[in-house]
Amino acid sequence: MKTQAIMAVAFASTFAVANPVVAQDRAGWPDNFTVGTASQGGTYFAYGSGWANFVAESLGVSGGAEITGGPMQNMALVHTGDLKFGLTTMGPAQESMDGNSPIAPGMKMDNVCAMFPMYETPFSVTALTSSGITSISDIPDGATIGFGPAGSTSDTYFPRMMETLGVNFERRNGSWSDLGSQLQDGLIDVVAFAAGIPIPAVSQLEVQTDVNIIGMTDAEAKKVTDNFPVSEFTIPASTYQSLDEPSRVVSMWNFAMVNCDMPESFVYEITKLTMEQNDRMVSIHKAARNSIPENYSKNNVLPWHPGAARWFNENGYTIEESKIK
Repeated sequence: MKTQAIMAVAFASTFAVANPVVAQDRAGWPDNFTVGTASQGGTYFAYGSGWANFVAESLGVSGGAEITGGPMQNMALVHTGDLKFGLTTMGPAQESMDGNSPIAPGMKMDNVCAMFPMYETPFSVTALTSSGITSISDIPDGATIGFGPAGSTSDTYFPRMMETLGVNFERRNGSWSDLGSQLQDGLIDVVAFAAGIPIPAVSQLEVQTDVNIIGMTDAEAKKVTDNFPVSEFTIPASTYQSLDEPSRVVSMWNFAMVNCDMPESFVYEITKLTMEQNDRMVSIHKAARNSIPENYSKNNVLPWHPGAARWFNENGYTIEESKIK
């Protein structure tokens, strides 16, 4: 679980005098914070680093994003307190809470609390147009498929989904940027992406070469939703220049999480800032269009942090006491 690199550190002392939050009780607030994201080239890193800078400049606390292995590792790092904040999907969160994380088998990671909804993670397949692969059933027997960083949401669930759909493959792990380069160079056949849209690595790929962004048939989508904690999702045609029509896939919800021991007032102010300034969040990444309070109900796994729950309850989004840590 050794972390790899701290990125996007932002200092906001110049904002401290002007910001009204400074006048409030900051007892126990940290001098700095770090949010666990995932690999470069993926949505977690873009979203997380931008969000950390936004919080830092607004609240006058230095903060940044850290490259990690993704949701599973973020759950472990936030649970142990090595990182105070992280991003996760509901599937890996449930497995980690239940003690079924491959990172630390048997450890029930129950010191992690929900803070706010982020967006849905669609599971989609990308191949070079020159490959002739236009559907999941076209993927040749023994194809090499890139599933993202080891332990990521994609790596945890997409191989199982492919097996359920009868695809026989060789598994490849790596950062999204690296896998995109391998696809472009013909070193792998397919990349199975699971990330908020638009995925930076896919957008970069389609600028450099012709790609097919592959959806699921009705039967494939039903088979996957029947067997995994996902729901059907449609990628709008406007998301990528390579799409001529909407693409049906499946998706899983993402939430920002926090170590449950973080001060209530600090988490309250962060939740308030994030939920009340969605335009700023969307300017960080378009996936944040779904980072709105109404989606708080999509969390059916993590207990809520008292600071986050206070903001939601004050604003008409009821979180029962039994669901608060």
